[in-house]
Amino acid sequence: MNLTIRLDHVTRRYRDAVALDDISFQIGTGVTALLGPNGAGKTTLLSLLSTAAAPDNGTVEVFGHRADGTLAERTAIRRRLGFLPQEVEFPSGMTAFGFLEYIAVLKEWNDKTARHREVRRVLDAVQLADRPTIKIRKLSGGQRRRLAFAQALIGDPDLLILDEPTTGLDPEQRAVFRATLSERGRHGTVLLATHQTEDVGAVCDQVLVLDRGRVAFAGDVPSFIDSARGRVWVDDAPVPNAVASWRDPNRRVRSVGGEPPPTAEPVDPTVEDAYLLLVGPTPGVEVAA
Repeated sequence: MNLTIRLDHVTRRYRDAVALDDISFQIGTGVTALLGPNGAGKTTLLSLLSTAAAPDNGTVEVFGHRADGTLAERTAIRRRLGFLPQEVEFPSGMTAFGFLEYIAVLKEWNDKTARHREVRRVLDAVQLADRPTIKIRKLSGGQRRRLAFAQALIGDPDLLILDEPTTGLDPEQRAVFRATLSERGRHGTVLLATHQTEDVGAVCDQVLVLDRGRVAFAGDVPSFIDSARGRVWVDDAPVPNAVASWRDPNRRVRSVGGEPPPTAEPVDPTVEDAYLLLVGPTPGVEVAA
């Protein structure tokens, strides 16, 4: 594995709250899913990796450089990094092309011809090649999300950090996004923070799960799914003490975990099943049907 990211005993606090609690892991080439409930420390981790924040203890390395090191080290990381935050604020009045050119200038694309060629390339990659001169305020929510993704692709970065990138995308757009990520994972590193477990099963090689600031799981996707094997059932009624139960399209009840009666039939688990067994359902969300 070509190592891209290494964390060694990293802790990050916010006053009295511990966001990351002595975590260590490594990430190499490929697509890695970052999963975890709200408040698990995912956003804090992304801020450390993108050099926007520093740990209180431990070491964060990206491409062998300290993410909290000298300006030269942080700049070396940023030149090989594409980052898509969960929320992107676009400058007022800009066109799609103008916004991407602005980002390209910030990324030191000083040759105008090469810069314009790169802007057109990323617009095409996110299927916005026919929208370059339209004001951003006139784009749909999904189109603005794709534009935000496009800015992360400028310069063909070796590391892509994406926070909930498929929010607002329709099924066709999500399919294009998955194809793009699969291709990039062949020669680079993608860290995909998401709540969309179907994206994990479709494109990811590895899974990293955070829960309450600690690493709950780190490994490949098949191993993660196998951790739920023999613990997922279908029956005519919910399994007692199940973590979650819901009625499937065949009008049978799928239960994750619990104490199955003799009538319950085991079924193949999914990424979502493994996640629910590891950290439980998100508080306040009704899972049972």
